[in-house]
Amino acid sequence: MLFFNFELNKNEPVYMQIKRYIEDLITKGLLPINSKLPSTRELCSILNVSRNSILSAYDELKTEGLVYSVKGKGTFVKEQSSIATSTWDVKWSLYENNYAKNLNKMDSAKNEISWKSDLISFKSISPSGDQFDMEEFKRAFLNRFNLEGHKLLNYGYAQGYKPLIEFLIEYMNNKNVDSSNKDILVTNGFTEALNIIISSLTEPGDYILCENPTHNVTLKIFKSFNLNILPMDLNKNSLDFDKIEDTIEKYKHKIKFAYITPSYNNPTGIVLSPEDRFKFYNIMKENNIPIIEDGFNEELLYSSSHIFPICSLDNKNNGVIYIGSFSKILFPGMRIGWIFGDKNLVDRLVSVKRSINMHVSFLDQGILYDYLKNSNFDKYLKKIRKYYGDKFNFALQCANKYIDYEYVLGDGGLHLFFKLKDINTRYLLQKCHEKGVIFMPGDVFFIDKNQNNFMRLGFSRLEKNEIEKGIKIIGETINEIKRRIR
Repeated sequence: MLFFNFELNKNEPVYMQIKRYIEDLITKGLLPINSKLPSTRELCSILNVSRNSILSAYDELKTEGLVYSVKGKGTFVKEQSSIATSTWDVKWSLYENNYAKNLNKMDSAKNEISWKSDLISFKSISPSGDQFDMEEFKRAFLNRFNLEGHKLLNYGYAQGYKPLIEFLIEYMNNKNVDSSNKDILVTNGFTEALNIIISSLTEPGDYILCENPTHNVTLKIFKSFNLNILPMDLNKNSLDFDKIEDTIEKYKHKIKFAYITPSYNNPTGIVLSPEDRFKFYNIMKENNIPIIEDGFNEELLYSSSHIFPICSLDNKNNGVIYIGSFSKILFPGMRIGWIFGDKNLVDRLVSVKRSINMHVSFLDQGILYDYLKNSNFDKYLKKIRKYYGDKFNFALQCANKYIDYEYVLGDGGLHLFFKLKDINTRYLLQKCHEKGVIFMPGDVFFIDKNQNNFMRLGFSRLEKNEIEKGIKIIGETINEIKRRIR
């Protein structure tokens, strides 16, 4: 409060003391430019002095150009002294720790091509919002508020909204997963879930097995915590198990975890067969290497019936940590994921979650639960499997028509993954961008970053005419580059 420490003395005129006090506040920057001073009547009441003293003080300040008056509104600070505007230049780059430096180096958003409305973008693999039933979601919103009221607006529990947790446990049970001695921690999507696991259960320098290629965000998280990443190479159909066993033999007793996305891999779209899931699980079990299973988009398999996750093989055991998310199935703005794993482990991770951001929005969790519990999710899945399945097949037809590729991968999901013949996809991206088309170069998904002839085409947010037009441009640009090379 202004003037709380103002004291009058008897040695000089009152108005000069008031003037000097206000001047000092302006000089120190405690009264910012254009801030309003108390009215003369208000100030004379606060200080218990005559109004004439206040008027004289304000007049002096106006004369010196420190304040100005607006008729009917009051008196305002005009400018600060040179003392208030003295420079203070902190070199924040010198404060940055290795964790922040690593993340800045790997922040593709700062270096990638900026999106424009006239671009045909194959970068996104997020579901299109226009397929989501907003009316059902609105009903869920109103219904949950009618039932819970203001409770949804309060602080919640770090572990999550209990009805949603119970729903997710049943959801996992329906995937043939035994939830005995297991529990769930609700997170802000996949990214927070993996960050919580890695930050809690690894130390810098630890070794982790990771499918190669894999999700670029996953690689970023591993590298940000200075983990040694050991590749589990993917061929056209599955994992290279011989190399995996060789790697385990070489780094025996040093490997902390194995990370895998069996349904389906991002970026390749490869879906591990039941036999290969069983084989992978048993190799890790025999070598006591816990598994982090990413359940990414496992609902969007078009070519066959649903395949149960690896954690369904771990029943009665506790060697698998499963990460689930609805972001790539419902809509990306729904930042709700979960960690499913050993009950004692989840209890420990809850404490980590509580220290980071207390809990996921209870409002979001409550609305999502109400939407899911009324069979809306099953109806939505039926619809989008057909919708995106048609797009998948159409995009593949266009690729076969226009693109000269070595091979293309993908059994489901929202994208296709190509290996091109002697074409640097970074250069291809540059040339396609000039024609209004962009995509994801494949090198960002590889551990060694030297794979420069791969690309991922996401089709989820494009109409069929845009898909064909964009793929045709990519194919034509490939042919142009080849002619120049010859």
